[in-house]
Amino acid sequence: MHKATFSVITNSSMELVDITAQVSTVVKESGVTDGICHLYNPHTTAALTINEGADPTVQTDIIMALKEIIPFELPFRHAEGNSPSHVLASFFGASEMLFIDQGRLLLGTWQKIYFCEFDGPRTRKVHVRIVTEA
Repeated sequence: MHKATFSVITNSSMELVDITAQVSTVVKESGVTDGICHLYNPHTTAALTINEGADPTVQTDIIMALKEIIPFELPFRHAEGNSPSHVLASFFGASEMLFIDQGRLLLGTWQKIYFCEFDGPRTRKVHVRIVTEA
């Protein structure tokens, strides 16, 4: 098993940060040709997702839609004031699993891996575990 952790610096309260290159670098460094790449985000107000990466307006549209789905003005009880961020993180989830095939992440033509910031700006971490096929 190969392990790695990298940082993600976010610049706004809500954003999707493309982390595909960082994850691909970890996969390459692992030397694994066929296996599984597990990604884990240890933060309760952030998430991970896989979505289109060719058109940046997709990320903008996702954030716009999320702001409509979760009304930030609800009378949330969490004293810290970031309850919408916790709700959004739960929608997406804290982890992703990807196949490694011939030493590369097996992503679709338009797919990228995104770190979803819902309570930024902050410096975050992503943990990576790579296991080889038996």
